[in-house]
Amino acid sequence: MTDATHPFDALMEITARPPVVFVRGAGSYLWDDSRKRYLDFVQGWAVNALGHSPPAIAEALAAQAKLLLTPSPAFYNGPSLKLAKALVEKSCFDKVFFANSGAEANEGAIKLARKYGAKYKNGAFEIISFEGGFHGRTLATMSASGKKAFEPLFEPKVSGFRKAKLNDLDSVKALISDNTVAVMLEPIQGEAGVWPATDQFLQELRSLTKEHGMLLIVDEIQTGMGRTGKLFHYEHADIDPDIMTLGKGIGGGVPLAALLATAHASCFEHGDQGGTFNGNPLMCAAGLAVLEEVSKPEFLKAVTDAGLFLESELQKLSARHGLGEVRGRGLLLALDLKLPIGAAIVAEALADGVLINSPQPDALRFMPALNVTREEISLMIDCLDAILVKAGAARRVA
Repeated sequence: MTDATHPFDALMEITARPPVVFVRGAGSYLWDDSRKRYLDFVQGWAVNALGHSPPAIAEALAAQAKLLLTPSPAFYNGPSLKLAKALVEKSCFDKVFFANSGAEANEGAIKLARKYGAKYKNGAFEIISFEGGFHGRTLATMSASGKKAFEPLFEPKVSGFRKAKLNDLDSVKALISDNTVAVMLEPIQGEAGVWPATDQFLQELRSLTKEHGMLLIVDEIQTGMGRTGKLFHYEHADIDPDIMTLGKGIGGGVPLAALLATAHASCFEHGDQGGTFNGNPLMCAAGLAVLEEVSKPEFLKAVTDAGLFLESELQKLSARHGLGEVRGRGLLLALDLKLPIGAAIVAEALADGVLINSPQPDALRFMPALNVTREEISLMIDCLDAILVKAGAARRVA
């Protein structure tokens, strides 16, 4: 498809996109090429932690671009050293490897776990992951994922992944063998429809993995960097995982991800892991700007407060329309629609100038900027309320 302004036909068709071309963003808003404004509660799938084109990131990128883009990962650079040190100081981890995407960080976590198994657990290589989980789109991370739509794709997959049920410790125990080296999970399963692991389950999982000498890997690509009201979600459960992956929000809109590990789990040797652009100073300068802002106690409190307000407003909306539960934590929430009407609501909201996401046919997901305002939350709720009334999509009970 091509029009007079935009040659759509040159891009590979890998998803259904609406014929909207965005040209500018600021905070919680996007503008298309016809100057229509959209209130964005997707934010690049929880990527834009500080909203669209925040001055802090723009200035950090501009300043760094004038100094050094990349010297090659064969050499040290200042921003990567500073960001790695800051992440270590603010977490329970000791070492950091930077990557370009969450999938790449998770691929690194899988490789690190297998290296650990080869080195310390008699060649153990299996990783227990979870039904409904999503860890990326490389062959290994698709294999680790528990997404049904992935099952028939790109066979044969990478072997060595066994699937347990979230919040079911017995299902994990049943899969443990001499070949098991790690357990890997998202603290909140985003693509599955925002299904949280309970704090108790995370605590029990940590105890179980320690008991069996296995690694605990937390995929915080979506939950990390303040999204749930703490800098890292594992802090809610008061546990210390062995490995954590970060992506999305850590770059605030630029491609940056990270693999963090304790000293004990950090067993890569020279030549085991690498990447052409990994840890380049331009992206790490953006990461430093994001971390400086989102790690402030007052910022994290504001995220918690905004999340509670959004949750409360969604619960009121659900009660008015006879919908289901509100799931999630902080500013990663879902509304259960009880009916497979998610796509229709998303389309109506887009026409009305509001961007929301339906990860499953019967659920809406909300991932606004972490500095979203109450006024912006209220505007989104009003739009959604009007759509539900107009469409008669659910029974109005109040």
